[in-house]
Amino acid sequence: MAMLYRLLTGPDDSAFCHKVSDALAKGWVLHGSPAYSHDPDAGVMRCAQAVTKAVTAEYSPDMKLGQQ
Repeated sequence: MAMLYRLLTGPDDSAFCHKVSDALAKGWVLHGSPAYSHDPDAGVMRCAQAVTKAVTAEYSPDMKLGQQ
C-alpha cells in the first residue's frame, strides 16, 4: 500500500474550489490547512491545498496522481 501526496494549486476562483472538490470526491483527503498568497506579477491571489490518498498499488514516479 502506498500513501500518495498532491499539492493542488491555482488562482483563488471557483475552478480551484472545483479542483479540490473533485479530488475529495475521488477519495483524496485534505492534508493540513490551505495556503493563500498574492502573486504580484499576475495581480491575483493564489491558493494551495495538500491532499493525500492511500492506494493499494505500489508507488511509482510514473503514476498519474490525478488519475488515482
